[in-house]
Amino acid sequence: MVQTYQLPGAVEATKKLLKRINRNDLLQSLSYISSGPEEQQAAKPRVCAGTKLKACLVFLGILVFLVILVCRVFIRSAHPDLILSADGKQVYDTDVTKNLPDNPERFSRGANVLGKQSLSSGRFYFEVQVQEKTDWDLGVARESINRKGKVPLSPQNGYWTIWLRNGNEYKALAGPDAILSLQSPPQKVGVFVDYEDGLVSFYDVDAAALIYSFTGCSFTEKLYPFFSPSSNDGGKNSAPLIICRVNQTA
Repeated sequence: MVQTYQLPGAVEATKKLLKRINRNDLLQSLSYISSGPEEQQAAKPRVCAGTKLKACLVFLGILVFLVILVCRVFIRSAHPDLILSADGKQVYDTDVTKNLPDNPERFSRGANVLGKQSLSSGRFYFEVQVQEKTDWDLGVARESINRKGKVPLSPQNGYWTIWLRNGNEYKALAGPDAILSLQSPPQKVGVFVDYEDGLVSFYDVDAAALIYSFTGCSFTEKLYPFFSPSSNDGGKNSAPLIICRVNQTA
């Protein structure tokens, strides 16, 4: 049975789940922002970025029913420069192009690969480790994207993504691009999609901080997780993107 919650029921449901998965750090933040001013003054624990209750609840995946993707990359979509782990959870670039069949699903330009699982309704969430990388792209893409040739990443072309370049330059590829000023480099990025509400949000998982949201999107076809470890850059950007297991342990 699927249950949905409205405030304040969503708050209590979130607190119960946070206790169950042993995320006391996020429980403290949520308790703070959902309390009154007097309680906040007395407690003063760390607060989720922006202190917006809805943003924190969305990050935690409890405001409404959420699908946590058991995400793996789809090998037939991978650019020939990419190396994928046997379990489909890691991907990195080699700057060496392999001789692979140019099947319709495969990207021919750009070190890109899609997730194996698509969704066309509801809400879903996945996390990716980006630690030790100087460049990467993450987000979601629609099924009908052009995978042959150089296509700018933008919502107009079917991509809702953010990227890192040169180790410290973050952008939301919103067409026009939006420069992102982050307090610290995220080590793990969470991607949340609300298909019906037309929302794609990116979070710094460890800080429980919102990075950027695409809002008012119009989704009419399947969406796939989108990953690009970007160029190897002579070994400077050799670390893999790693799809993480989202902790749901009781």
